[in-house]
Amino acid sequence: MTDLEGVAGVINWTDYGSPGARYYERACELTTRETNAAIEGALEAGAREFLVVDGHGHGAINPLLLHPAAKLLAGRPVTYPFGCDASFDAAFIIGQHAKSNTDGGHLCHTGSFAVEEMTINGVSVGELACNMLMCAYYKVPTILVAGDFACAEEAKALVPSIETAVVKWGLRNGSASGLSTDENLRLNGAAVHLHPEAARKVIFAAARRAVERCKEIEPFWINPPYELVCSLRHTEDQPRRRAVVQGDDLIKVLNSPKQFQPFGE
Repeated sequence: MTDLEGVAGVINWTDYGSPGARYYERACELTTRETNAAIEGALEAGAREFLVVDGHGHGAINPLLLHPAAKLLAGRPVTYPFGCDASFDAAFIIGQHAKSNTDGGHLCHTGSFAVEEMTINGVSVGELACNMLMCAYYKVPTILVAGDFACAEEAKALVPSIETAVVKWGLRNGSASGLSTDENLRLNGAAVHLHPEAARKVIFAAARRAVERCKEIEPFWINPPYELVCSLRHTEDQPRRRAVVQGDDLIKVLNSPKQFQPFGE
């Protein structure tokens, strides 16, 4: 699974995050090359087959630059489980950012910068945890997470034995809790980045270790039944809102449309 905001050299959302942005193509190249570094490290440790999921909303994998050992799942619409099934041995998550409201998380958010908080059965989750749960649904452990330092700490809080590759460090400016969508986007925009080539070396080494230690790293899991609660930030036009989704099947819960209502209704 790949994302974009956690990649070294991706500086901000406005210039890097979407098609038409000044440095979007550069961001896609950086993301693809970090993905390749993970593949190369895994190859050295004995892995042979790879499915790369282009998980960034607008897309962030350049097929021309992607390692030839990999197949690519890209395009929209695509939903959970993003091609995962019980045939896989392990999962990597590359280019990941921390969840919403993480102090020191660079460009941290959960799905969008409008989301204030999301929980499953009372456990605070972001994109990282949801993707790890999705893999665990098929008994597939997530063995490597690459991204910013706050994201790595988030991963280790879920699975202490997981391998992580830190490629940048966001500045601690406090939590974005209670801020509007626009205020949240501005709060977590600064970070110290490794040079992209140095970042790829870190990812390569971590991927190799992860494959070598695959049997030691357990999946992250939450038992059913599920209650997913998602709350949105206030904007100039809308108050804070929340949605609740319940069910016994994780994949159905993750894919269920959310009906948002103002708090208290």
